[in-house]
Amino acid sequence: MTVRTRFPWRALWRLTVPYFKSEERWGGLALLALIVALALGMVYLEVVFNEWNRFFYNALEARDYAQYMHQLGRFAWLAAAFIVVGVYRVFFNSMLQIRWRRWMTEQFLARWLAHRNYYRLQLVGGETDNPDQRIAEDIRQFVGLTLGLGLGLLSAVVTFLSFIAILWTLSGPIAFTAFGIEIEIPGYMMWAALVYAVAGTWVIDRIGRALVGLNFNQQRYEADFRFSLVRLRENVEAIALYGGEAREHEGFRRRFAFVVTNWWALMMRTKLLGFFSSGYNQIAIIFPFVVAAPRYFSGAIKLGDLMQIASAFGQVQSSLSFIVNAYTTIAEWRAVIERLATFEDALAEAAAAAARPAIAVAPHAGSALAAEGLGLALPTGKTLLKPASFAIEPGESVLVAGPSGSGKSTLFRAFAGIWPFGTGTVRVPEDARVMFLPQKPYMPLGTLAEALAYPEPAAETSDAEKRQALTDVGLAGFVERLNEIQNWGQALSPGEQQRVAFARALLKRPNWVFLDEATASLDTQLEERLYTLIKERLPGLTVVSIGHRPGIVRFHRRRLGLAVEPEGARIVSDPLPA
Repeated sequence: MTVRTRFPWRALWRLTVPYFKSEERWGGLALLALIVALALGMVYLEVVFNEWNRFFYNALEARDYAQYMHQLGRFAWLAAAFIVVGVYRVFFNSMLQIRWRRWMTEQFLARWLAHRNYYRLQLVGGETDNPDQRIAEDIRQFVGLTLGLGLGLLSAVVTFLSFIAILWTLSGPIAFTAFGIEIEIPGYMMWAALVYAVAGTWVIDRIGRALVGLNFNQQRYEADFRFSLVRLRENVEAIALYGGEAREHEGFRRRFAFVVTNWWALMMRTKLLGFFSSGYNQIAIIFPFVVAAPRYFSGAIKLGDLMQIASAFGQVQSSLSFIVNAYTTIAEWRAVIERLATFEDALAEAAAAAARPAIAVAPHAGSALAAEGLGLALPTGKTLLKPASFAIEPGESVLVAGPSGSGKSTLFRAFAGIWPFGTGTVRVPEDARVMFLPQKPYMPLGTLAEALAYPEPAAETSDAEKRQALTDVGLAGFVERLNEIQNWGQALSPGEQQRVAFARALLKRPNWVFLDEATASLDTQLEERLYTLIKERLPGLTVVSIGHRPGIVRFHRRRLGLAVEPEGARIVSDPLPA
């Protein structure tokens, strides 16, 4: 990923504005207005505290005990007000954050899942790595950082405008001679604060600009490493059977090496930034006293005036130094914006591609599934299947055969409308209730009842029907575990998972079923039992299978063969013996 050199203002606008135009806009805008009011209230209290400094230190210098006690009393209620305003500002800020994050998460989830965009993005890859992290982590950071930095900038601007007049008035002029010319600078403390902050901002931008790319890459490398750990957890049995621990360890080491290398680069750049920022802020503590000292020692101002000037200078300098002090956070924020913007762009491209599919899947009034000029390609553009036209009649049993890698499973994906690379049209009967059974069925987290009913809610079928389906497919031992919450993808063997898929078919009662090596993990006897079962229980069922084992041939009456040729496979149809 190449991070833009300019700040992505358009991307920020595109990510921020929709929430405040959404159906939740009034609640969001009300909370934002309240937070802004509290932020302005804190600035007002800072102004009052600044004035308090002058009265308090003048009372100390004059040894005026009554005034001293009065100012202590003022400090107590000012501090109490400051605490209350500060706490509620954080509270309402957190409330707006979770509301905004909930809305954005729902929008991104809906767009990611719509039109099977999650599948398309997985195929094309590119800059849309780790969409799970972008939805779960980047949205959280974006909302928090946008509010934090936005309100911080607002406070800085208001603080500057509030204290600049105070500093201008209190600091007075400074006169000096240069090259024989008398020069007088009015409000010189204000100009000193301005020059100090601008110079610091320029230097820190030069030092910290590389942090944007480093933060972007750090998030990506961390997500890649975390994903590799999750992958091991999801495939523990296969890895254990292969004895692949050393290989996995090497993969973890390699991915974590990217994390460490980028972290060191981030550390070194942050160290330089820290040296400058710390020095800048330390000098800022003493700088106003040094600059204002001539007027104090000349008797032009009192101790209280000096302390008020120092306080006002600190506020002006701090507000002007907002970018200096927040530069690391801004770099992190910018990287988050870049990641969400590229993800949103990828979702938009996937949605546009879904609106104009290369392979159209459309319902029609006919009874057959018809492929018209259907050609398949790989994501690289290489032809997998040359354009072909054929039909599968209702009630047929068709075996799709061909060498491994010839495109059999991809043909099923085209029938399902999820394969975006190719040409032609697939026409599906309007009354078709289609179900696909892949070689590795998906087992959602939750109860066994939910896994059986997937993707419909568990309540769509009764527990009695689920128990009967389990018994029919040879899983009677699980009928009492319907409500058990489990990671069924790991608790069930591959063969048991395939039987759960057949139980789903019995519950859903499709009239078209596509089986992609759906019995590959079963023994021949059980395989034949399940084929017989679905044909008996689902009268008129159209069965289209992919399989290499000879035992399933007798359950089919026609073969669609993929004959591999250098320029791509071609379809060959021939009958099978009864």
